[in-house]
Amino acid sequence: MSELKKEIKSGSEEFTPADYEYSTLMKLLGVSVSKHLLDEHFTLIWANEFYYEFTGWSKEEYEAVFHNRPDLYYKDDPKEWNELTDAVLGALKEKKSGYQLVSRFRRKNGDYIWVQFSTQFADEYIDGFQVAYSVLTNVNHLLLMQKEQSITYESLPGFVAKYRIDKNLHMEMLEGNSRFMEYFGDGRNGSESVLHRQNLEDNMEAILPNRDKLLKGEPVNFIMKVKSRQDKTLWLQVNASCVDWQNGCPIYLAIFINITDVTELRAMQKKLTDQTNALKDALAVAEHANRAKSDFLSRMSHEIRTPMNAIIGMTTIAAAYIDDRKRVADCLEKIGYSSKHLMTLINDVLDMSKIEEGMMKISHETFNLETVVEAITSMIYPQAAAKGLTFTVPLIDITDTSLIGDLLRLNQVLINLLSNALKFTPEGGAVSLEIRQTQRMERRARLRFTVSDTGIGMSESFLNHIFTPFEQESAATGQKFGGTGLGMPITKNLVILMGGVISVRSKAGQGTTFTVEIDFDVPEDGNGTRPQKQQALENLKVLISDDDRDNCIHTSLMLKNMGIISDWVQTGEECVEKVREAHSTGGDYDVCFVDWKMPDIDGLEVIRRIRDIVGPATTIIVVTAYDWSSIEKSARDAGADAFLTKPVFASTLYNTLLSVTGIEKVIMIPEAGQDLNLTQLSGHRLLLVEDNELNREIAIELLKMTGITVDYAVNGKEALDKFLECGDIYDMILMDVQMPVMDGYQATEAIRKSGHPRAAVIPIIAMTADAFHEDVARASEAGMDGHLAKPIDPKLLYQTILETIKAH
Repeated sequence: MSELKKEIKSGSEEFTPADYEYSTLMKLLGVSVSKHLLDEHFTLIWANEFYYEFTGWSKEEYEAVFHNRPDLYYKDDPKEWNELTDAVLGALKEKKSGYQLVSRFRRKNGDYIWVQFSTQFADEYIDGFQVAYSVLTNVNHLLLMQKEQSITYESLPGFVAKYRIDKNLHMEMLEGNSRFMEYFGDGRNGSESVLHRQNLEDNMEAILPNRDKLLKGEPVNFIMKVKSRQDKTLWLQVNASCVDWQNGCPIYLAIFINITDVTELRAMQKKLTDQTNALKDALAVAEHANRAKSDFLSRMSHEIRTPMNAIIGMTTIAAAYIDDRKRVADCLEKIGYSSKHLMTLINDVLDMSKIEEGMMKISHETFNLETVVEAITSMIYPQAAAKGLTFTVPLIDITDTSLIGDLLRLNQVLINLLSNALKFTPEGGAVSLEIRQTQRMERRARLRFTVSDTGIGMSESFLNHIFTPFEQESAATGQKFGGTGLGMPITKNLVILMGGVISVRSKAGQGTTFTVEIDFDVPEDGNGTRPQKQQALENLKVLISDDDRDNCIHTSLMLKNMGIISDWVQTGEECVEKVREAHSTGGDYDVCFVDWKMPDIDGLEVIRRIRDIVGPATTIIVVTAYDWSSIEKSARDAGADAFLTKPVFASTLYNTLLSVTGIEKVIMIPEAGQDLNLTQLSGHRLLLVEDNELNREIAIELLKMTGITVDYAVNGKEALDKFLECGDIYDMILMDVQMPVMDGYQATEAIRKSGHPRAAVIPIIAMTADAFHEDVARASEAGMDGHLAKPIDPKLLYQTILETIKAH
């Protein structure tokens, strides 16, 4: 403690000039200043005379009675000592530079006064203990005052001034403290008033943004750059609060803190300003999102109620005409359409929720592009025809049709885009899905899907928001065309999840074009699905007629890959002329591909003229983008031998040529799936666990249709009891999840742990409206073997039962 003793002893030694200057400064300040060790006693090292005057004890008495130990001074005031200790230790723990504390302080005469400790931790250490400097300020009188005294007390030390502010933002100074007057003079009189007014005018850029708050009497904070009477530039942090009103004008008490040398505080102020701006931007975005969601809920209410109204209404009509089979059948058909529409709305919301929660998973499985296009064409073409639209699917430079990716999500993206195109394109317009292979890398192929229409288009401003959830261009558009505002955001997210990109071009009244580019892996045996060259086919002479140049080139390239050299033309007249020229030289075409719709003469007339020239020798294949069943009779009567539906793939082209030329047909692509043999379900016995009576009735009827015997339980406890009693007779349990008494998860866990001989092996399938990814995971964790989401798809139900029973 040698350094400590020396420090304490120095108080009795003679002062040096520096010591005298320091002591004089302490006296002039007129405040208690003390120096302490941050040990367990907060030992006093040194204090000025005001410290002892503050306590009421002389320096000698203080040292004799308390031994310079504040903990002994506070021995009769444990509450205050604990407050002081907590403040010090808390500031040290949080690595602060010091602390401030307002607390009661007992003087020698036993009176308590309120004091403010303002303490700064120093970088100095004595005998291993850090040193702190404390200023004690008597704030007892401040706590007896109202807002003005409180604000002054909280803001000291600093310059203090009071202003009256009128509606024109004129700031009249009423009074200021001595420190303010010393630096800036009396702002109410003489030349000093000019300086004061100039300081205010120079800082209007900082004051004006607070105008509304000032006129309302709300607290304000900002930074000013001012000049003092000594022409010194100061940076001041202004904290001002309204303490009174006079004649409708707020009276503000302002505290000015000198931060000229506190660069860290200025940097913090800039950071706070940036954060404030960022928060304002975030607030604006949040408010916009909330408005969009409110609009979404309003639209959803309308969208959901529309099909629900149809379902309820058609049900009522069907009941009223129960004996009229035709009327009931019509009602049931419309109920089916409305139910599917309602399901689409629900799926959109669920898909968006899955994407936002990161639960959407992308599969990586082999599929065939032909299957995708055929499925989409069969779905979109009838809708386009019913609306009076032209629908085409040009294929360009396609060399790989066997791909690896997510077939389901690709279908969803293309159907979303095409459905929108159909929805927003008026009668007489056109919709196109162009599929182009743009790159072929080693075992990877890049495909570009371009969906274009001649519809109503979009404004340039809305293009920036088209992929924002819940957004629609206008309320009128939403009311006229329907939709949730989720289709495009879902589409974009699915494309991104598949590793692709999506872009859009559109102008109001000029249609819209969406472009999607996705890379797919190509299986090692991908080339094996391509048609093999056949000697019999290589000798064929082929003519292609189609008004679409890309279709001609695409078909010609596919034939070339089969070893067939072909000619092509773009009009019916050219086709007939080519056939005539070949016939006149004795080199007739073996096969003619004739487009059904051409600009000059239609396919029917072309077929008739070809037959007139060559007779039955040439095989004529009609190529059409339409449902050829409606034209089959007239085309065959005219002399057509076969039909191909656009878009034409290599395998279908190959098989058609094999068929019409008499060569054995080769199946190039395995079938995507076969119809279920439901007779295999007959004779099985299932336990259905379902508490909802209507859902139970539907499930029982669907199961009975296949010959399955069904027992049921209305809650998990009843299901457990039935299994324990006669579990050997059941082939499977279909388990609802949300049920009274015991839910499906609890029931499954109880069955698995029951000790019954079949407890571990009986298949248990969740059949529930809980359709999120976490619900599937939870079902698996509970011991279930599968998950079916409601509403139940009968085909999926039968397939799941069949596959599960076979697996067990």
